Amino acid sequence: MPTIRELHSWQLTARQAEKLQLDLAPRVCREGKLSSPRLIAGADISAPNPSGLARAAVVILTYPEFEIVETKIAEGKPAFPYIPGLLSFRESPLVLAAWQKLSVTPDLLLVDGQGIAHPRRFGIASHLGLLLDIAAIGCAKSRLCGIHGQVSLQAGSYAELKDKGEVIGVALRTKTDAAPVYVSIGHKVDLHSAIEWTIKCCRNYRLPEPSRLAHLAAGNKNLPVSQYGYKQRLFD
Repeated sequence: MPTIRELHSWQLTARQAEKLQLDLAPRVCREGKLSSPRLIAGADISAPNPSGLARAAVVILTYPEFEIVETKIAEGKPAFPYIPGLLSFRESPLVLAAWQKLSVTPDLLLVDGQGIAHPRRFGIASHLGLLLDIAAIGCAKSRLCGIHGQVSLQAGSYAELKDKGEVIGVALRTKTDAAPVYVSIGHKVDLHSAIEWTIKCCRNYRLPEPSRLAHLAAGNKNLPVSQYGYKQRLFD
């Protein structure tokens, strides 16, 4: 069963959460070459429904087959308010609750959110990577901070994302003519590897397959048929 580090309390004010991000950011490892991850996980969380319940999903796939090995779900009411830049404190507890249900430990985690492409260099991909002690990549649909130049319309093209003179990630075109995604280091991976593995995990969609399927699972949508027999949602 995967382990989770207990690095801090979740009972924090917004100001305390910001300080914690600044304190933990130096512990993020920005180096690491991913040679051959065999199991790749994706994580995502839905917006709360009218009752206030949100749904987090973790989906584990084999690589390079992209076969679903395991899908786990956790539901609950987020305890932390919605504050841009502090979404990790709202969403991570549910993702971790789903993670605790896994029976296997993946080699790499792709998160629909920011890594170090964050004002305090500590987005949800970095937060989860540090708590789980796992190689993690942030692949967000929108930009939180920084600026970048034009990105060619061809898949695989990218432009550096910079903030205050520092390269914090890239705007990456994962599908020709589709809007770019924002890729950054989460933990235990360098930027080149983060770009490489984001591209390798895309299968004719804008989002990498692990996080795309986690998005579907979090939204209570059926997943593709798998050779392991998980035609559907292997939900708890």
